[in-house]
Amino acid sequence: MAISFGGLGNGVDFGQVVSELAKVHRLPIDKLTSKKKDLQTRLTDYGSLGTKLLALQSAANALRLPAGFDRSISSVSDEKVLTAQASAGAATGSYTVQVTQLAKAHQITNKAAKAVSSTTTAIVSGGSGTFTFKVGTGSNQTITLSDGATLEDLRSAINDLGTGVSASLINTGTEASPAYRLTLTATSSGAANTVTVVADTTSLDFLNASGTGGSDTLQAGQNAILVIGDPDATTISIERESNVITDAIPDVTLMLKSKTATTPAVVPVTVNVTADPDSVKTNIKALATAYNDIVKFINERSGYDITTKTGGIFFNENTARNVLSQLRSALSGQVDELSTYKTLGAVGFKTERDGTVTIEDAKLDSALASNYAATKALFVTQSTSTGIAERITQAVDFLDSVDSGAFTIRKNSITDQISKLTAEIGRKEDIAAQYEERLRLQFAALDGLLQKLQAQTSSLQALR
Repeated sequence: MAISFGGLGNGVDFGQVVSELAKVHRLPIDKLTSKKKDLQTRLTDYGSLGTKLLALQSAANALRLPAGFDRSISSVSDEKVLTAQASAGAATGSYTVQVTQLAKAHQITNKAAKAVSSTTTAIVSGGSGTFTFKVGTGSNQTITLSDGATLEDLRSAINDLGTGVSASLINTGTEASPAYRLTLTATSSGAANTVTVVADTTSLDFLNASGTGGSDTLQAGQNAILVIGDPDATTISIERESNVITDAIPDVTLMLKSKTATTPAVVPVTVNVTADPDSVKTNIKALATAYNDIVKFINERSGYDITTKTGGIFFNENTARNVLSQLRSALSGQVDELSTYKTLGAVGFKTERDGTVTIEDAKLDSALASNYAATKALFVTQSTSTGIAERITQAVDFLDSVDSGAFTIRKNSITDQISKLTAEIGRKEDIAAQYEERLRLQFAALDGLLQKLQAQTSSLQALR
């Protein structure tokens, strides 16, 4: 129940007195609330730092395995004939290639004599019908059609099976006088993927039961043929079912587009596979950027303002300092097992006064160009040494370990402190509310007593 004060003209505002006394009583609560807010900010910043640690680990992962350095790029002399895509691990080299035949998919259709005038014309009458086909040496695929089934029904049923054949309808007549025929196309190219109609009781008569039916081959299935080598020297002929060839040149995918021209003379295509140091350099710079992002983030929160005499959210935070220490050791440490490049400083890394690193492009370019293997050995993990990238990955794992990582332990500790403060603040809020209520009751009683005394004083003065 709200308690109000009458106001006695004695110059004392008891309501204000109660409010001020209650405010003084709440000072410990305000202090706890402020501490909780700081902890929540600290926890949020540790969460952001955790995201940055994972970004650094991701950048290190791109460099810790040999595949991260075994990068190649490909080029071809005539992209109208073919294109090439080199993947990690592709050996450098130059290849002379001729495309003498493109792979094609087998395609057949029913005879023109059995064409129908409409896609909705019935091709089954007098009971149910069946249509059975197969691709290559595959199993028979049978479609059962009901009485009155149309050409459209058969096409849809074949496509719904999704068993290696695509069905379509072609109007081989005119707009005024249509003549629709069913076309069956193997979804995979190659001489072995022929489409064979095994049984047909529809009016399309693919098997020529009437004597006027049968099928026409619109396109024969055939393999791609590729010739590798100088035409004037020894060559190797390669035959594949597809125009996308992944196993002719190891770790290089060839996409065949047209046959090599033979007139006025054969002009083979040259496929070049070369190392790609630029992508490696990009990944090395990404590692430095991710590292600097962490250093700057921690530095911005670890300072001390002399004027306000307040420290940043990470000021006196051992865990934040430990993060920097662990990462700095991993990045700047020496790989003793190596002989050419033992530290990142040898390939252009330089530590600045604020702890961030910069990269001298000329020095890194020189290392990649003149001693690619030694630069690679500095970063990747080998049987005899642990590279810088692996050390960074391990450092992040060590810090972020679910069970024993210092970073994880600190975040859990802050979370526990926030939970305890929340409970403590709630308990003190209840006590403060009860205290304020008692004050209001006490001052309300005092207010009533003073009103009575004031009334008695007024009465006595009136009797004089």
